[in-house]
Amino acid sequence: MTDAVKGPASYFPSIEKKHGRPIAEWKGLIRSSPLTRHMEIVAWLKAEHGLGHGHANALVAHTLAEDEAAG
Repeated sequence: MTDAVKGPASYFPSIEKKHGRPIAEWKGLIRSSPLTRHMEIVAWLKAEHGLGHGHANALVAHTLAEDEAAG
């Protein structure tokens, strides 16, 4: 039996469905942004790309955690 995806990644299917972009593309946008603080990036995604708070927060949290883990 497989476990359900938990945490920020659990939002990914609905983000792709609602906004029509793959998660890799969103992560690329986040990484190319000159912004570095979590809530600044969330606010930018909401204002410039029309994401809701939960979707923007999930993308930023997951992307920044990946980058931190990668060193």
